[in-house]
Amino acid sequence: MFIAVIALVAGLPRPGPATLGWAAFGAIAQIAATGFMLLTMRGRSFGVATALMKTEPVTLAIIGALFLAEPLTLPRLAAIAIAVAGVLLISAPDWGRASLRGIVTGITAGTLFGLSAIGFRGAILTLPGDNFIAQAALVLAITLAMQTAICGIWLVVTNPATLAAMRREMRTSAGAGALGAFASLFWFIGFALTPAANVRTLALIEVIFAQVVSGRVFRQDTAPRQIAGMVLILIGVGLLLRVA
Repeated sequence: MFIAVIALVAGLPRPGPATLGWAAFGAIAQIAATGFMLLTMRGRSFGVATALMKTEPVTLAIIGALFLAEPLTLPRLAAIAIAVAGVLLISAPDWGRASLRGIVTGITAGTLFGLSAIGFRGAILTLPGDNFIAQAALVLAITLAMQTAICGIWLVVTNPATLAAMRREMRTSAGAGALGAFASLFWFIGFALTPAANVRTLALIEVIFAQVVSGRVFRQDTAPRQIAGMVLILIGVGLLLRVA
């Protein structure tokens, strides 16, 4: 519905082969990343999975410089590294319970999530015009259509019973799906405005929110190590805002 409103009000840019190629790259990488993330979590390495996936901004900065010619300055890379170090510090107790398999699958998931963000930004950059909202919404719609088709075909071939069960629950899940898609739109708008590594680094603020909510709602104590990690995240994000 949102994409229809934009099309009526402002019009949509016309995607070319490059747009579709980048979008397909991002869509497939994101599906694979989610699979590796679930494998990591199934191995009881939830904290490690989260931490390793939060190292994504470093991967993004390097890949963005290689494939999208985005500037990789030392201050920018340092800001990203400081914020990521804060996440790793907060999750430190979980590392002792992590298996080698969980670490490998977690790193793979983080790398693939980084590649997916590069694909989405690459697709947006190929679109003509300067309406970043329309560009972001169009690439998001294309990506979701591709992912729906890929996952649908996969389920038809491998597990049609699950697909039938999903169809029965469609009304129940439609609201959550729509809200998730709307949230994704803001990710894509961010990708349209600035390098993906900047967007993902700024998103590390959610780790601080999660810690605060855990303390308030679940009455969980915040260790000095976690406070130090949150301070590092704030420093890294603050530096990134200055140098980006």
